[in-house]
Amino acid sequence: MLDAVFVRDHIEDVRRGLQSRGVHADAELEQIATLETRRRRLIPEIEGLKREQNAAADRVAQAKRQGQDASPIFAANKARAHQIKTLEIQLEGVEHQRTSLLMTLPNLPHESVPHGKTADDNVEVRRGGEIRSFDFEPKPHWDLGPALGILDFERATRMSGARFSVLIGAGARLARALINFMLDVHTRDHGYVEVEPPFLVNAESLRGTGNLPKFEQDLFKIAGDWNLYLIPTAEVPLTNLHRTEILDGRRLPIRYTAYSPCFRSEAGSYGADVRGLIRQHQFDKVELVKFTTAEQSPDELEALTRNAEEILTRLELPYRTMLLCTGDMGFAAAKTYDIEVWLPSQKTYREISSCSNTEAFQARRASIRYRPNGTGKAEFAHTLNGSGLAVGRTLIAILENYQQGDGSIRIPPALHPYMGGVETITPTDGLAPTRR
Repeated sequence: MLDAVFVRDHIEDVRRGLQSRGVHADAELEQIATLETRRRRLIPEIEGLKREQNAAADRVAQAKRQGQDASPIFAANKARAHQIKTLEIQLEGVEHQRTSLLMTLPNLPHESVPHGKTADDNVEVRRGGEIRSFDFEPKPHWDLGPALGILDFERATRMSGARFSVLIGAGARLARALINFMLDVHTRDHGYVEVEPPFLVNAESLRGTGNLPKFEQDLFKIAGDWNLYLIPTAEVPLTNLHRTEILDGRRLPIRYTAYSPCFRSEAGSYGADVRGLIRQHQFDKVELVKFTTAEQSPDELEALTRNAEEILTRLELPYRTMLLCTGDMGFAAAKTYDIEVWLPSQKTYREISSCSNTEAFQARRASIRYRPNGTGKAEFAHTLNGSGLAVGRTLIAILENYQQGDGSIRIPPALHPYMGGVETITPTDGLAPTRR
């Protein structure tokens, strides 16, 4: 959430920042500025009346000691108490309106983010790995997996509908191997603390990360009286680990990682993205989340992105890293790097991780603060998040980049210990393909 005082005092800067993201919110900004000004007038007025009320109590006591009639003072107190109550209701309404408007506005882009409207305006930062040359036409994963019997879309559709999948045999083992491999690298080598969070969260948690109120259509809500949603990413529970807390600044940065299934309605997605495992309603991901100071967060974003890239480096998968332009960033992000892995069947790079610095945007919504030296005035923390990595998309990349002419799949050497020594997946390692 943006700082209402900053919006009021720098309204033109905020307007330009939002316009660079393709957001035109002139009416909302003016209303927020007006409400903040009204709020700042109401607060001292209420406080002044409360001081008068306290002073009046002393006058009542003095009148009684002197045998005087205190009824006029009581009457004034009663009228003043009613006035205070009326003004407090007004203040509560002003703050609710202000917060509701602020909740709908995205974060402002960092000054280092390139201006642009679409993904075509993103800037390539670097590449890693070598693209393999095939002496045969590489197949897409949606053909490779079913042929091997390790990936089944038809049975999943019968159970759950479109855009679900079943991993079987070596396919399921490969996904589990990837999860364990990623968690080991991030905890052992990158200094993250592993967390197993709830996979259901309340609405307040989703408001804290910016998923609510604007993106409720992308979420799966539990039916009935439950105020719970299936998580769209482990970023939500990890970030909310410290909601409403004041952290010791001497402990920062704090780094967490977690595996979780993720659930998204993917409203509005279409085309090639909905085929195969690219964009599913349920998928697995290993998430990275950091809590830092404002001074640390730029460097911590670079480090987080490198941590995610290293998974692809160790798996010997070709990738590129893109700095997203203002018009292509997510709602809560001030700066984002997308890591894209090479898919031979599509002859292009596809996103496998998005690493973002939200600065104080999420922390202000979730009231996550820290005291710089363990004492003193509390400040809002900066939060960062990234995929380290999306498991399904990594599995896709392995199937396509490590496929052989006979349809088998070589396993990257880094995963051999996690696959019990299995080095190749063949058709005997899965379930018989679906028969009609």
